[in-house]
Amino acid sequence: MDRLVGLEHVLATVTHPDDPVLSRYIQTQSAAGLARQLTEMTRAWHREAPGITGPALALTLATYRSLPLPPPPQVVVSGPMGPSLPVRLTSGVAVEVIRSANASLLIASFAAYGALAVVEEIGRAVVRGVQVDLLLEESTHAATAFAALPPEVRIWHRTAGTGVMHAKLLAADRHTAFLGSANLTDRAMSDNIELGVVLRDRATVEPLVDHFRWLLAPEAHLMRRT
Repeated sequence: MDRLVGLEHVLATVTHPDDPVLSRYIQTQSAAGLARQLTEMTRAWHREAPGITGPALALTLATYRSLPLPPPPQVVVSGPMGPSLPVRLTSGVAVEVIRSANASLLIASFAAYGALAVVEEIGRAVVRGVQVDLLLEESTHAATAFAALPPEVRIWHRTAGTGVMHAKLLAADRHTAFLGSANLTDRAMSDNIELGVVLRDRATVEPLVDHFRWLLAPEAHLMRRT
C-alpha cells in the first residue's frame, strides 16, 4: 500500500508517460519485478491513452485504494479442531452458505449420504424460490441422498467419459462459494479430517460459478439431467 501511495504522489507531478520524473522513479524501485511492471504500465499509458494526465491516473489509483477490500477467505474444517486457526466446522458452514442463497444454488459432490441438515436446508431453499442444481457422481449413487427433495431440484450426472464428477462445491448465487475436500456425507461433515475454504469475493466466485454453468450447458455435452 505504501508503494501505491508513493506512485500516486509521483503521478500527480507528471504530465505524460514519457516524463523523466516518472522514468527516474521507476529506476529507483528495488522490489522484485516492480520496475518491470511500472515500465509496462507506462507503455500501456503511452499506447492506449496518452492524453490522460498523471494527476488523472493518480486520482484513479486513490479511488481504487479507497474501495473496501473483499472479505478474506474463511478456513473450514471437519474432525479435530486445534487452536492455531480461527476455523468453522464444515456442517455449519454448508448450511450457512445454503441459507444465503436468494436465487440459485449450485452444489457438486462426488458422494452423498445422510447429511440431513444439508438436505433439509436445500429443501427450505427450494420453498423460498431458489433454483437448485446438484452435480453428482452417478457411480456413487449420490442422488439417492436427495430423493426426498422436490422435483424442481435439477440433478446432473456426467455424460459418458473417462473421468468422474469429483468436485466439491457449494455456490450461493454468485456471491459465496464453499469448496474443499468434504463430500456431502455425515462422516465428511463431522468425523473425517477435511479442509475447505469459503470465498466471498465476487471477482473470484463469479468466474467459478460461470465455469460450472458452462459445464451444464447443452452445447458442452458434458453433463446430462436425470
